[in-house]
Amino acid sequence: MLSRVLQNDLPVLIAGPTASGKSALGIEIAQKFRGCIINADALQVYSDWQILTARPMGDELDACPHFMYGHVGLAQDYSVGHWLREVSAQIDAVKSNGLRPIILGGTGLYFMALTMGLTNIPDIPAEIRAEANALGADKGLDVFARELRKLDPATHSKIDTLNPARTQRAWEVLRATGKGLAQWQDETPPPLLPLDQTVALNLVSNKDWLNARIDQRFDMMVDMGALDECRAVMNNGWDEALPSCQAIGAKELIAHINGDMELVTAIDLAKTQTRQYAKRQRTWFRSKMKDWQQVQRVNDEWAITG
Repeated sequence: MLSRVLQNDLPVLIAGPTASGKSALGIEIAQKFRGCIINADALQVYSDWQILTARPMGDELDACPHFMYGHVGLAQDYSVGHWLREVSAQIDAVKSNGLRPIILGGTGLYFMALTMGLTNIPDIPAEIRAEANALGADKGLDVFARELRKLDPATHSKIDTLNPARTQRAWEVLRATGKGLAQWQDETPPPLLPLDQTVALNLVSNKDWLNARIDQRFDMMVDMGALDECRAVMNNGWDEALPSCQAIGAKELIAHINGDMELVTAIDLAKTQTRQYAKRQRTWFRSKMKDWQQVQRVNDEWAITG
């Protein structure tokens, strides 16, 4: 059973695709083992998004302490390097208060940086970021993957080329430093939390169950006010090129708000996008997290399955 591997004071890492039940598992562990939850989701850091990113709220926040959620502005630059520096300080802070860190989210790159280390890439100058944003707006967000294929094949072969935020970041690194992201990563320093010093859990689930859960959750998001959330973001600096504006469903719901799409079509497209994202997450986790313990909900209990 899962409780056996938790009978220590090691930090707990919980990864898994969207809607797989990470928050429920994290809260259960936190309540049983005097823990707190630290965010490892790249979109849940942004203050403007709560509903569409499924950020913890209400009873979830009351159940145990949560940190590093909703603290970054929409236009604020925030990278995996920013997250790693913050999470290092946060882990020290919660440990000093006698709490067990439970680092939870669906951003695999955050976990890789945490357990394998992160290269100290120089900050990207504002003019390079502006050049990248203009290029993406002019040529489409897939331009960065195409450019990397030509100019930096080593990085192109390793990166998630379907993730425009990742490909733009890699292009910016190459443009700003003259050295590809893959080359920078080859110079990675020691990790903050080596995997063998953690309890690393990867949530797995039946595809049909997860897809049904994704569809049901998006309907709930709409009922909870996702359209109003999108309207607020539109009035607060919406820019499709910003990493903060990649919340799945936002583009489709905003198209509906602008009168360019029927609501039912926007919802269907958003659900499709979410299911495709979950598929990419599952594929990535299977490839990169082979040494993590697989956990699944079995008969109303969490169990290690692999």
